[in-house]
Formats: sequence, C-alpha cells, structure tokens
Amino acid sequence: MDDPAEQPYRRRPGRQRRAAVSALVRAALVAAGLVTVYYVLPLDGRGTTGDSVLLACGLLLVVVVFWWQVRATVTSPHPRLKAVETLATTLALFLLLFAGAYFLLEHTTPGSFSEPLSKTDSLYFTLTTFTTVGYGDITARSQTGRVLAMMQMVGGLLLVGVAARILAGAVQAGLRRQGREPSDDFPPRRKD
Repeated sequence: MDDPAEQPYRRRPGRQRRAAVSALVRAALVAAGLVTVYYVLPLDGRGTTGDSVLLACGLLLVVVVFWWQVRATVTSPHPRLKAVETLATTLALFLLLFAGAYFLLEHTTPGSFSEPLSKTDSLYFTLTTFTTVGYGDITARSQTGRVLAMMQMVGGLLLVGVAARILAGAVQAGLRRQGREPSDDFPPRRKD
C-alpha cells in the first residue's frame, strides 16, 4: 500500500460527496434565509435620498461579503465548493438588494413601473432583468426606475464576468496552496 505521507492528497469519495452535499445545503439555506429576510423586512418608503444611501450601502455590503468569501475560498479545504457557496450568497444578496430597491422606488414614487409592485413582483422584475428575459409585462416607466434597472444590468454583467473570474483565481490559488493542481480533482477514468 502507498504511504499516506508520500501522497499529499488522497481522494476520499465519501468525504467529497458529503462536502459537496454540505456546501449545496449551506448555499440553499443562505439563499432561503436571505429571501426570508427580504419578505419579512418592513420595507416602507423613506424617500429617494434614504433609498439611494440604502442601495449604496447594500452594494458595498455585497462587495465586502464577496471579498470575505473569496478569501475563505483560498483557504478552504474544498475551494471549488466554497466558490459555489460564494457565488450563491453574492448572487442572492445582489438580486434581493435590487428587488428591495425596486419595491421601495415604486412605493415612494408610485407609477415608476407599469404596474404597482409587491415584493414578489419586485423580485420577479429583478430576476427577469438579471436573466435578460425581460418578458415586458412589468417595465420601468420613470427615469429613476430605468437608471436603477441599467445599474442592475451592468452589475449583473460584472457579477457574472468579473466575480466568476475572481472566484476561478481563488479556486486556483486554493488548490495550489494545498499542493494540488486543478487536474488533480479530475483523474483519468479507469477502464474497466
């Protein structure tokens, strides 16, 4: 048998499977928790200046949480799984932040959208904007609503492109830190 001290990394399928399930469950719980907070929070109209400050602070929070999670990805024993958790958390925060902003805009400035927005309608509009589906049943009518939607579009592109690239680099760094190369996670298939 091989000496474990000579092998820096030994595959343990059972542990990897448990780690993967655990990471997916944590990501789902975080997303569900954030959605619950979104629906429970008493979002009442404060005025456009307060809403703008709230949005700016929220976007700063998304960046801070993302960077904190990136650092955790590098030091994680399972950097790929941690990257999935990071992306799920960051994406949920980002989308719920904009859903809240749309909801507040409609309630402080009625008529900003083609129809009154409930929290569910705001989340729906956020998701259709993020996925670029844009069914057209809800549209931004006011200049503020359109600017907010454009900010979400640009932020979504950055989140998908730049954040994914940063996370890929963090995964690479985490694997190198463990003395592994990315190809170590996918050994050649055995021929039976």
